[in-house]
Amino acid sequence: MMSPSTVSPKKKNLMPSSALRSKLRGAGHALSAIVQIGKDGTTAAVLKQLGQALRDHELVKVKIGSECPDSRFEVAEQIADQSGGNVAQILGRTVLVYKRDPEKSRFEPSPAPPRDRAQKKSKHPARKSV
Repeated sequence: MMSPSTVSPKKKNLMPSSALRSKLRGAGHALSAIVQIGKDGTTAAVLKQLGQALRDHELVKVKIGSECPDSRFEVAEQIADQSGGNVAQILGRTVLVYKRDPEKSRFEPSPAPPRDRAQKKSKHPARKSV
């Protein structure tokens, strides 16, 4: 039996299970693969293309061809390490990769600026604001 701290090698590259990951998997269902990995494996050109796709789309499907010399888990590990993205899902020979857009994320809310309690106005004029 595996100890709780041991992570399956198949799952070690996936981002932690969360509501965000679930949302990404749902959004990724309708996407087409933009990046394809072929017989040369994960090359610098593929990583460059993936980086550009992540900047443009934030969520990208990567298709791994059957002639790829690496396993799908090795490819996912290389993608996560070298692109700076997170692997949201590995489904068959398709990897769903996410990298948050620092300016305007479609999937994560931007942190709300702190509110000043002194300027808060009550919606009810009879009540005093705190």
